[in-house]
Order: sequence, then C-alpha cells, then structure tokens
Amino acid sequence: MTTFDDRSKGFEAQFAHSAELEFKAVSRRNRLVGLWAGEKMGLTGDSLENYAKAVVRADFEQPGEEDVIRKVLGDLKASNLTVSEGEVRTKVAEYLAQAREALKGEQEG
Repeated sequence: MTTFDDRSKGFEAQFAHSAELEFKAVSRRNRLVGLWAGEKMGLTGDSLENYAKAVVRADFEQPGEEDVIRKVLGDLKASNLTVSEGEVRTKVAEYLAQAREALKGEQEG
C-alpha cells in the first residue's frame, strides 16, 4: 500500500469520526432544547423526557435545525408562552456549543 492510500484511509476515518461526533452533538443539543422548552411549558418527569425525545425525533424530518426550531416554537406558542424565534435560535446555538464541548471533554477524558 502506498503512503497516499494510507493517508487517504486516515482522512476517511477522521471524517467519519468527525461526522459521528457532530451527529451526537446535534442530538444532544436537540435533547437540551427539548428539556428547556418542556420546562418552560411546565412539563416534569416522564412528560418532560418524552417531550425532549420528541424534539430529537423532529430533527429527522428535514436537514438542518429548522424543523426543531419550528416544532419548539409552535409548541411554546400553543402553550400560550411568549417566546421569540430569536430566543429559540439563541438556545439552539448555545446548546450546540455546550454539547460539542461536552463531547470534546468526553473524548479527552
């Protein structure tokens, strides 16, 4: 095998690992967003956990975070809570950064 082949396989492995970590970070972000929104709606216990899982599942409807934002925003409004789209987007970004950091720490530790 040539050095190029070795390097190519190394890059493929690194890409696959990075993609897997990003998938985990996004799933963790969605769960955190679901917990945040669920708590705002007054959910607790199993209801809160089930809502967080529903938010994670909502992300599989289409690529990107728009489906999660749409679901959470719609659910908050349906619960008569005044939360802006900007606030939801801020939480999504905040929790993604938090999830990435947590995974990075898990990889190092």
